[in-house]
Amino acid sequence: MKKSRLNVRLRNFKRFLRLFFSSTIGLVGFIMLTFFIILAFVGPIVYPYDITDVAKGEMLESPSLEFPLGTDQLGRDLFGALINGAKISLIVGLVGAAISVSIGTIVGLSAGYIGGKIDSALMRLTDGMMVLPVLPLIMVLAALLGTSISNIILVIGLTGWTGTARLVRSQTLSFKEREFVERAKCIGASNGYIMIKHILPNVFPVIFANTILVTSSAILRETTLSFLGLGDPLSVSWGQILNGAFNNGAVSIGAWWYYGPPGICIILLVLSFTFLGYSFDEILNPKLRER
Repeated sequence: MKKSRLNVRLRNFKRFLRLFFSSTIGLVGFIMLTFFIILAFVGPIVYPYDITDVAKGEMLESPSLEFPLGTDQLGRDLFGALINGAKISLIVGLVGAAISVSIGTIVGLSAGYIGGKIDSALMRLTDGMMVLPVLPLIMVLAALLGTSISNIILVIGLTGWTGTARLVRSQTLSFKEREFVERAKCIGASNGYIMIKHILPNVFPVIFANTILVTSSAILRETTLSFLGLGDPLSVSWGQILNGAFNNGAVSIGAWWYYGPPGICIILLVLSFTFLGYSFDEILNPKLRER
């Protein structure tokens, strides 16, 4: 039995890979994301300079062989800052998305399966969170909790779960009426067992595709906080580089190497997750795949 299940999973995985590599938008997203992962985790090993080093160049020096992306207002290397920012963006995006999706999944599963007053209470809470303006809420929470990376991740995670909760609830409402759930109830399975063993595995493909999209949103929120001066002062992110560029007049003096590269990197990284999310959603959702 276990061997047959393993064979089925392998066939499904191979089918998923075949569909994924036939998707142009998915491949583009995968290539871009792979580039940023290499930049973030291999770059510090092979590149000698870091933004935390003492100044090694002239103030706002233009790109050269020694400084591929020039220097900032303190003469520090901006390519090293870009590498560091890639790591910060990926860590904040992935961990923040994991927290958001975990909360949303628990809320959506509980509301959709248990129903009744619990469903009503959880959905009213979700509606209340959705009504609140997200950016001001994040700014207030970040200011209250502090601007460390861990606090920023926590704030992003606690404010980004509502869309996942509604998505999971709608899927749970559909699956809880299926025959396999009714059979599990007849043999005395508990609600927790049914939700974890029967409904969650069926909802997981949708959760997985949604997680990719939530990650891009988390990256944008961290960038926004850092640009507004609410980022961690002890770590350098792309948003902080942009903040430094605008505060030191890089735009007015034409120092494009200060604000251009981090802005382009933010756009490309968010696009990579967006492309992957839409590609996975198309593969895992039969209705979209048929269209």
